[in-house]
Amino acid sequence: MMDLRPIRYFVAVAEHLNFTEAAKRLYVAQPAVSQQIAYLERKIGVKLLCRNKHSVRLTNAGAIFYRDAVELLHKLDEAIENARQAEAGLIGNLSIGLLGVPVRNFLPVLVRRFRQACPQVNIRFHHYQLGQILEKLKSDEIDVAFTLSVGLQSVGGLAHQTLFTQPHCAIVHQDHPLAARSKISLAELADEPFVVLERQEHPPGYDLLLTACAKHGFSPRIVNQASRIDAVLMMVDAGFGITVLPRYHRMLASPSLRFVEIEDEDLRVDILVCWKTANPNPTIPLFLQEMDRLLAERNADFFGAGEK
Repeated sequence: MMDLRPIRYFVAVAEHLNFTEAAKRLYVAQPAVSQQIAYLERKIGVKLLCRNKHSVRLTNAGAIFYRDAVELLHKLDEAIENARQAEAGLIGNLSIGLLGVPVRNFLPVLVRRFRQACPQVNIRFHHYQLGQILEKLKSDEIDVAFTLSVGLQSVGGLAHQTLFTQPHCAIVHQDHPLAARSKISLAELADEPFVVLERQEHPPGYDLLLTACAKHGFSPRIVNQASRIDAVLMMVDAGFGITVLPRYHRMLASPSLRFVEIEDEDLRVDILVCWKTANPNPTIPLFLQEMDRLLAERNADFFGAGEK
């Protein structure tokens, strides 16, 4: 690979048409400039400059070489700067996995701000079911995940930050006897027919409900199951039974459903952001820093009335 110093020296001379001025600009002695130009001409085998005691001018070959050399050096400087910015996380890719509903108000604002701060980072969203998202994080298919705390304890190598906490609610049709209540105990649901999300979609969440019910002396009478939350809510709306889910699902519910908070500390869930500690992507810390700034400024806007 050719030393680029002779090219930089040549460009300086070509721009000033004066060896003395070029040497001043380069902060070197004039003989050093002359030596590098002579080396360059020998290396490429053409005369680039015509000079005498009174003037310096570019040859035809020198003019063409100057044009291309300026472009080459510009591209090189750009490549060096891009590499430095990529190392700092300012250029690159960030894959975000999400459940969707828990951070529907928060995440778009965060990403908009991050894109303003780091416009050369390409961001992609990936929507997953609850049971998939941690596996995608572990396999490096995503860099950052917005998910629930349920099941997180069984996954090693992850760091996380809690955004907010939500209670579970009994979700009932507006005509149900419990619909007018603001709070109930889980034990009051012992005789109710349950509609639930299929266990394979999120085993920890399914097991959490069964464990909590067992602590209150009953096993839920599950009459129907579905592979999607919206289908579960639709079945409740259609009168199949009740369900128990975190309160943020109110965003998906029809006006005819009621959310009655369950007074049970075991049935609370944290909504959090998590990432793999061994992930070398330098953009992740920048994204988390922007998130912290946004939360400090506007926490109540997102997780007060909006998503609780």
